[in-house]
Amino acid sequence: MKTTYFFVLFTISLLLSGCTTGTSTARTDYDFSTIHRIAIVDVEGDVAGEVAKNQLAGFFVMELLRKGYAPIERAKVQALLKEQEFQTSDVTTSDGMARAGRILNVKTVLLINVPKFDDNINMTARMVDLEDGSILWLGSGSGKSGEWLFTLGGAAAGAAAGSTVTEDSSTGAIAGGVLGGLAGQALSPQNAAKAQEIVRQMCKDLPYQNPLIAPKGLFK
Repeated sequence: MKTTYFFVLFTISLLLSGCTTGTSTARTDYDFSTIHRIAIVDVEGDVAGEVAKNQLAGFFVMELLRKGYAPIERAKVQALLKEQEFQTSDVTTSDGMARAGRILNVKTVLLINVPKFDDNINMTARMVDLEDGSILWLGSGSGKSGEWLFTLGGAAAGAAAGSTVTEDSSTGAIAGGVLGGLAGQALSPQNAAKAQEIVRQMCKDLPYQNPLIAPKGLFK
């Protein structure tokens, strides 16, 4: 049983280095230095729970800060919009965009969509000008987290631990496997790490708010 467990962990370590892709495009006729404050309005799609959404939005906050922007985190934005009884879906309308801009005191927002968030992660993000509704920047990315392998590894570890209760007790192994499976599912940091890597790749070519802070020879 121990041999199986370590084999599973070894397999996990090999497969977690899966390919991560991220790309983006920005308006070439827009002066991004005119943007300072930018609000991360929401994270939509296959992400359950406010904590997970805020964590994912936080990865974008980190990249925006690196590029010289002053992002307003999603949790604060959600609180402000809720206070004004504003639905985030209203941002898709011209009147809604104008109202959101007044409430948040910004002219630019970032909208994040996650069509798939499990072992395979896919996401897109778009930066929108609230004054005219135009898309200033659009990014997309994907990657494989290998979370199911950690679940399997947790199950194997639990089964191994359960079987030590009594060498002949299949009940102990089964119970251990169930508990181990739950522990494996709790290793969501793997998904978080992969999501952060995807976001980093997506924002790699996001224009700098201030070209002066860009690395030497880089003017994006």
